[in-house]
Amino acid sequence: MTRIFTYTCKFALACCVIGIAATNVAAQAPVTGVVGDVNKRMVKLFGIGGFKNLPSYGSGILVSAKGHILTVNNHILNTPGILVHLYDGRQYQAKVLVREPELDVALLKIDEEINFLPHFTFEGAATKPLAENGDWILAFSNQFKIALRDEPMSVQRGVIMSVADLRGRRGVFDAPYAGEAYFLDVIACNPGAAGGVLTNRKGELLGVLGRELKSTSTNTWVNYAVPIQATVEVQRLDVKAGKTVTNKESIVTFVQKALVGKYEATVKAKREDKGAYHGITLVVNAVSSTPPYVEELAQGSPAALAGLQPDDLILYVDGESVPTIKNFREAIKAYEPGREVTIQFQRGNQLISAKMKLTAQPKAPVSK
Repeated sequence: MTRIFTYTCKFALACCVIGIAATNVAAQAPVTGVVGDVNKRMVKLFGIGGFKNLPSYGSGILVSAKGHILTVNNHILNTPGILVHLYDGRQYQAKVLVREPELDVALLKIDEEINFLPHFTFEGAATKPLAENGDWILAFSNQFKIALRDEPMSVQRGVIMSVADLRGRRGVFDAPYAGEAYFLDVIACNPGAAGGVLTNRKGELLGVLGRELKSTSTNTWVNYAVPIQATVEVQRLDVKAGKTVTNKESIVTFVQKALVGKYEATVKAKREDKGAYHGITLVVNAVSSTPPYVEELAQGSPAALAGLQPDDLILYVDGESVPTIKNFREAIKAYEPGREVTIQFQRGNQLISAKMKLTAQPKAPVSK
């Protein structure tokens, strides 16, 4: 009996060793061909102008032969123009066609007529199961703006550590998406990596690399990708029924509908002005896209007490991007007196976050 047990243990140990060896062999197998193929299906994105001390570059994924690009819905899309570098060095201007804040993605299109570009397809992708813990992955992006024109994207090799809900800190880099995410064992979410691609070792699309975020539970930086099949609830206005309806959408359905012009983004309810007072006077709104620079502050006002100063550029209100004066005014309408909001702003080369407690509108002085 003892001899049988000993033989059984030896056999199990041998199988374990063989399994580990096979895994190591798979991990070390060359992926040069896959890397070259995926690189052709990606683009480098550059914002024209933008905000100081925030990266003005990013990554994108080609999803059509005509130059449609999937990327993250981040701040570089709010700049006056977007420049695209293809894998072969060609450069084009691009424009934003549609965004979906709930998925934190956007679809762009190269301005010029173009055909036959290598790209990722989404046929059958929605029915594929999510990747699992321990699966080997490749992460491609233009992190740190290493690549320009025909230079190849950076590629990192690793594994999926876990599949769980994303709970990223709201702040300068907002985390509107809070669904399932792939958490990675590689430091993939660096400046410029947002909008990059996560694939398996065969080069098959698994997800989209996200922005730089900190976990709300651990306050540590997280490296993650949003699975292309992960779903979120999106609200839309049904004109015929005269009511708002809720549908489930994924990156797959977003791309498929957006490519044919049939995607309707999340409906934002019309905001009623709740009359909160902040005490900020912005610069003159000379053009439709004037950024919200602070002109002056009322003495003793909520903004002054929060530490804002003239010439500060307001970037976010409670994590919501406010690239123009109009956006800022619309965002602030949603808050009632007594509410504390987080303001992120730029001062020189610094990014500063401050809490601002709004008050009721001050009463006009009574004339005697």
